[in-house]
Amino acid sequence: MNSATPWWLDSSWVLSVIPVIFTISEDALSNVPPSLIAASEALGASRWQMVRTVVLPVASAGIFSALMIGLGRAVGETMIVLMATGNTPIMDWNIFNGMRTLSANIATELPEAAQDSTHYRVLFLGGLILFSMTFILNTLAEIVRQRLRKRFNVV
Repeated sequence: MNSATPWWLDSSWVLSVIPVIFTISEDALSNVPPSLIAASEALGASRWQMVRTVVLPVASAGIFSALMIGLGRAVGETMIVLMATGNTPIMDWNIFNGMRTLSANIATELPEAAQDSTHYRVLFLGGLILFSMTFILNTLAEIVRQRLRKRFNVV
């Protein structure tokens, strides 16, 4: 990928995430009770109405979980993100120019940082911030998933 290509056009990070999202979403959709599908068809709902009003709401917690796991994998894949974003440490106001994520910054700069230097400690602080952000995001995602599960509980 050359430096003129925006990071979001590189497909390597997308190709690593799609199988995970697809597999988990497929499991969520296939675990919708057949009795609900049969009941909606018996009441005269078309196939699209059945999918929109029965299948998607019941499977919404699983689909949301699949998206969050896929997002976590996309962010956690350090080297794919490093290559996709162009590995440029220069910060720019345009989000479509190259950038460097926290995990990529740690992976790139930690081998060259002198032990017990300020640079070394700042990289560990970046790791702590990354862990904290991940923990908060996962906690919020779990709260949303539980609310979706309660809202569309069928059993």
